[in-house]
Amino acid sequence: MSRATLFSGLLLAVLSAALGFYFQDRWHGRNTDTGELRKLVETSVIGITRPGFSLPDSEGQRRNVNEWDGNILVINFWATWCPPCRKEMPMFMELQQQYGGRGVQFIGIATEESDTVIPFIDELGINYPILTGTTSAIQIAEQYGNRFGALPYTVIVDRNQQIIYTKTGPVHREDVEAILHSFL
Repeated sequence: MSRATLFSGLLLAVLSAALGFYFQDRWHGRNTDTGELRKLVETSVIGITRPGFSLPDSEGQRRNVNEWDGNILVINFWATWCPPCRKEMPMFMELQQQYGGRGVQFIGIATEESDTVIPFIDELGINYPILTGTTSAIQIAEQYGNRFGALPYTVIVDRNQQIIYTKTGPVHREDVEAILHSFL
C-alpha cells in the first residue's frame, strides 16, 4: 500500500470519526463545542483550486468568477437578514477602496434574490460586485468549504486561484489585512 493511499485513508477515518461524534452529540441533545470540528471541515478546502461559478449580479448580468483571474479575491457569502453580514460590509467597502488598485477584488454573494438585495446595496453604496442567488449561491458556498451553511462565510483566493483562507462568522479587519499583505 502506498503512503498516499494510507494517508488518504487515515484522513478520511479521522474526518468521519469527527463528524460522527459531532452528529451523535447533536442527536442526543448534548451541547458540544464545535469550534474544532468547524476548523477541521473549513480547512479541508485550503490549498485547492477555487471552483468556477457564474451568478447574476444585482443588475441581472451573469458574471463569471474567471473575470477576476489574476486578482486576490475576497469572496463573502451573506444575506440581508444576517446582522453580522451587514456589519462587515462597510469594512469590506473600505478594504476594496484601499486595496482594489493593488489587485484585490472583493465579491459579495448574497444567498437571496436580487429584488431583496438591491435596496440594501443601493442604501450602502457598495463599491464591489454583488452577485445573487438562492440555492445556487448556497451550493457554491458549499463548494468553497461552507459545509454548515452558516453566514457570513468568507473565502480568500490567491492570484493562482488557490483557496488560502476560509472563515465562518464575521472576519476581523486585522486578519484580512494580514493575509492580503502576505500575498501582495
